[in-house]
Amino acid sequence: MRKILVVVGVFALSKTSFGQALPRLLDHNTLGWVVYSGDLQVREKWFLHTEYQLRRVQLLAVQQQHLARLGVGHQLTDRVTVSGGYTYFQTHEYGRYPTVTGRPQPEHRLYQDVTLTDELGRLQLAQRLRLEQRWLGQRAEEGAGAVQDWDYQHRIRYQLSGSFPLQGPTIDNGEWYLNAFDELFISFGRNVGNNVFNQNRISGGLGYRFSDHAKVELNYLNQVTQHADPDPASGRPVFEINNGVRLNILYDLDFTGGE
Repeated sequence: MRKILVVVGVFALSKTSFGQALPRLLDHNTLGWVVYSGDLQVREKWFLHTEYQLRRVQLLAVQQQHLARLGVGHQLTDRVTVSGGYTYFQTHEYGRYPTVTGRPQPEHRLYQDVTLTDELGRLQLAQRLRLEQRWLGQRAEEGAGAVQDWDYQHRIRYQLSGSFPLQGPTIDNGEWYLNAFDELFISFGRNVGNNVFNQNRISGGLGYRFSDHAKVELNYLNQVTQHADPDPASGRPVFEINNGVRLNILYDLDFTGGE
């Protein structure tokens, strides 16, 4: 599966790089993201996933995006977990070449994913493959009017993440650890347009485990995103090169009563 995704990613990048005659416009933004994520164990192998992300640029000065996600997951084996659910996403006007003007753009998503976990010595690894069905709201009157239509798209995402203990062979309560991930986003379907390569994120930093249920991580985040449409004034493709910090707050709860 990883080999297939690498081939798809290389093809998408090569298409993006060499299929466009006009030079790119680069939009640099400084990110400040705060992410809450929590799994609520409701049965022995079943859990509810809750997530909220507050995304801003110029660190925390300007709104970028909001994300709220609710899903259900099932642990098939010790290594394999499947899940799916609903995501509400909202994009605001930001940057030198904004994709949204006026009122925020709403987006509804359904998602399905499978996660495979492994251990390589002290290194804990996870691979996640996610499919998304996206409905992007399209406003009239240059962003000032109501949503007139919904643009439907597909997207596939592959994430490789890892964590490494700093104070022993495993990550235990009251201990620090390193964490990192890289995630590739590939869009497909008839409504995708130019950005088959949608974006890539790479992040890494330091985490602290308070208890079995609570962790916090402070990461550096690099995000490269291709806009779906070229700049209307010049017709040149637009790429965002975004860098900043991401604060992850992870808090899980167990409602099974130890069953």
